[in-house]
Amino acid sequence: MVGFIIALIIGGIAGAIAARLMNADFGLVMNVILGIAGAFIFNIVVFIVFGIGGGNILWQLLAGVIGACALIWGYRQYKQRS
Repeated sequence: MVGFIIALIIGGIAGAIAARLMNADFGLVMNVILGIAGAFIFNIVVFIVFGIGGGNILWQLLAGVIGACALIWGYRQYKQRS
């Protein structure tokens, strides 16, 4: 249960950082979702491609920010084509 709460906190922070970096305003709930989904996706891709991964909080925060930025970018590309 503690791990889930920490994941939510880190996801929220990562999503908020990514939203600031990408100049996006999705709201608190969407920032948390973007941060968690971004960290999950980024960790899987990095682990599969490079065979590395990290379990500490700093790695998860970095993964969440990078992954959330990628998701925001992808969403914007999708909206431009629609």
